[in-house]
Amino acid sequence: MAKETLTVPDIGGAEDAEVIEVSVAVGDTVELEQSLIVLESDKASMEIPAEAAGTIVEVLAKEGDNLKEGDPIVVVETGAATTAEPPAAEPEAAAPGPATPEPAAPEPEPAAPQAEAAPAAAAEQPVLVPDIGTDEAVEVIEVSVAPGDTVEEGDTLIVLESDKASMEMPAPFAGEIVSLSVKEGDQVKQDDPVAVMKTEAAPQPAAPEPAAPEPAAPEPAAPEPAAPEQEAGRAPAPVAPAPSAQPLTAAEDIKGGGQIYAGPAVRKLARELGVDLNAVRGSGPKDRIVKEDVQEFVKRALQGGGAGPASGAGIPPIPEVDFAKFGPIDTQPMSKIDKVTAANMHRSWLNVPHVTQYDEADITELEAFRAEMKAEGEKRGTRLTPLPFILKACAAALKDNPKLNCSIAADGEHFVFKQYVHIGMAVDTPAGLVVPVIRDVDQKSLWELAQETADLAARAKDRKLKSQEMQGGCFSISSLGNIGGTGFTPLVNAPEVAILGVSKLAVKPVWNGSEFEPRKMLPLCLSYDHRAVNGADGGRFITQLCSLLADIRRLLL
Repeated sequence: MAKETLTVPDIGGAEDAEVIEVSVAVGDTVELEQSLIVLESDKASMEIPAEAAGTIVEVLAKEGDNLKEGDPIVVVETGAATTAEPPAAEPEAAAPGPATPEPAAPEPEPAAPQAEAAPAAAAEQPVLVPDIGTDEAVEVIEVSVAPGDTVEEGDTLIVLESDKASMEMPAPFAGEIVSLSVKEGDQVKQDDPVAVMKTEAAPQPAAPEPAAPEPAAPEPAAPEPAAPEQEAGRAPAPVAPAPSAQPLTAAEDIKGGGQIYAGPAVRKLARELGVDLNAVRGSGPKDRIVKEDVQEFVKRALQGGGAGPASGAGIPPIPEVDFAKFGPIDTQPMSKIDKVTAANMHRSWLNVPHVTQYDEADITELEAFRAEMKAEGEKRGTRLTPLPFILKACAAALKDNPKLNCSIAADGEHFVFKQYVHIGMAVDTPAGLVVPVIRDVDQKSLWELAQETADLAARAKDRKLKSQEMQGGCFSISSLGNIGGTGFTPLVNAPEVAILGVSKLAVKPVWNGSEFEPRKMLPLCLSYDHRAVNGADGGRFITQLCSLLADIRRLLL
């Protein structure tokens, strides 16, 4: 029986995704594509399937671990038989390995590698965009290399940014950059050319490398500035760039226009908080900027101790309180979803000038129609709730009021009007609030919407939503349903410009011109970004929405 280690596959650029569930144990038999673990990133949870069938002999991951692409998960004993010859051949090959004739004759050894290295040394290979978790084009936001640069395997070539995350594209092998095919601002997708690299035979230069200790000795012995100059003048060119690359990691040189050493998650956090990474001093390896550096920078800025765009906020910090001195307490860590939600809501509240308009929709006739459709819903295996009607009415109102179906461009000088209608619905889950997106609402029937919303809500509560299912929304609906309340102020989910809050249905007396009669009234709360939507736009939208819900026949017009 053969043993195979299964690792984390490509998870769309997410780094340090947390293991929230281990679905297998030692001794379990797993089939191909069976779930092994469940990972949770900043934006979504995802199941990692088995890439081979067999018996679990070792579990290498546990709940609470942070994993990334390539990290080991389990060891599986597969049904493929292995021959005894390869292990036997290995010791035989190992036997001549330790023999001393080779070290005793160092001169012939380099000769053979040189003969082998010659044909492979000057090979030029194209570098293509790998699988980035989406078929859509993403933007190049940073080019980290230039023609003539020498890079190691894993060094960052470019940084890509999609709708929800940024990701570094590493060099697939070591070599020299011959040419680049992209620049900042370009849109690329999987298999697009990025660069041409000239590779060298990596195993053979092992012999010349031991001879390199000679330049290594002067480096520690040369603290004076004159020594590096002498080294730079020597014949071996590779030694000169090494000292020059080290100062680039200092904060002073980063401010001067050098590279910023920070990962995608850190860059994303900095953009969300409005922090210029040029002003942040890194505390990670080789002065790399980590999340804590950005958070500490913002903290100092809010307290008046730092410079940068965040320092102008002038918001005094909330004082720290020892709650334990007032009584028993229970401190529990926030989930990643809780942290991301808090950051997004805070960002929206600070950046978006909110206005909320309130109204009530008379859905007496709608509720009567729903009652009539109960039997048909049982046959279809789907329950027709008010939500599909609200989605359909919102889609019609968005098409007639395009100001609420737009976004403000990043330059702050353009409106981006969307020709599609994708609507997000907030779902309360044990792990926190998530917002799956129903696509092309205007093109789907009520029964299709009922089925899709029920499926998305169920998978959201089971943490089985995919990252793509929470992207691309134009407008959001937050419904308190039967929880209660007569109204609230939902926060706009930027870059969207509007969100609808739905409160609990109430039966109220309504004057019909001659008498009061009981009517089922649904409270609605429309919050919008006042930079894009003015009061007249909001008023027209919510008035039309109430009219559509009051008489659902209007949805056919």
